[in-house]
Amino acid sequence: MTVELFIPCFIDQIYPETAQNTFKLLEKAGCKVVYNPEQTCCGQPAFNAGFWDEAKEVGGKFLGDFSENTYIVSPSASCVGMVKSYYNDLFTNTAVHNKCRNIQGHIYELSDFLVNVLKKDYFGAELEGKAVYHDSCAALRECKIKDEPRILLSKVLGLELVEMADTETCCGFGGTFTVKFEGISSAMAQQKVNHALDAGAEYIISTDASCLMHLQSYIDANQMPLKTMHLADVLTHGWGNV
Repeated sequence: MTVELFIPCFIDQIYPETAQNTFKLLEKAGCKVVYNPEQTCCGQPAFNAGFWDEAKEVGGKFLGDFSENTYIVSPSASCVGMVKSYYNDLFTNTAVHNKCRNIQGHIYELSDFLVNVLKKDYFGAELEGKAVYHDSCAALRECKIKDEPRILLSKVLGLELVEMADTETCCGFGGTFTVKFEGISSAMAQQKVNHALDAGAEYIISTDASCLMHLQSYIDANQMPLKTMHLADVLTHGWGNV
């Protein structure tokens, strides 16, 4: 099966290892992975800030960078949610209406694709320790992803997955929210991190690097004994140099 890999701009710039691990993971799952180096952003930052004309321009480029009849897979529920849920506001009844609908039907967040399309949940990963899974707002509410990451993590050798309190509550990132409402954003991160510590976790795992970046910043600032990890990095952990 051929899949096109969509790597969001912030993963490309800040977490390139997560992008590389996603590529490796899809290949191990038996896919032929195609990556278009001309791809950039889905337009979500501009859209959320109210700059819909700019978001439409960036989103139009996204639609041009990907095929409409091939699976598109991304290690970001947030960006997948943007395409699936909000491109309707930008491209309904436009010249690219039909292509937009086709792409919306073929784009998947990584865990959703592995579990529900490929029907695979074991990849030989190993990670010793106790972890909690953070349900990102986009994964849970826009992509309807709940069980899929937990199924994948349950097959990681040495990893004990426990549930933390208020796992479905926002971490406080929200893009520009963390800048405009810094105090509230920081308090929400504090609450999330404290819940993870109360559960005895050593790791916080999620499908969204943006959430993890926010939480890791709080963890580092307060020198707490926790580490955040993206799901793709966990599922390829222990592979050595494969």
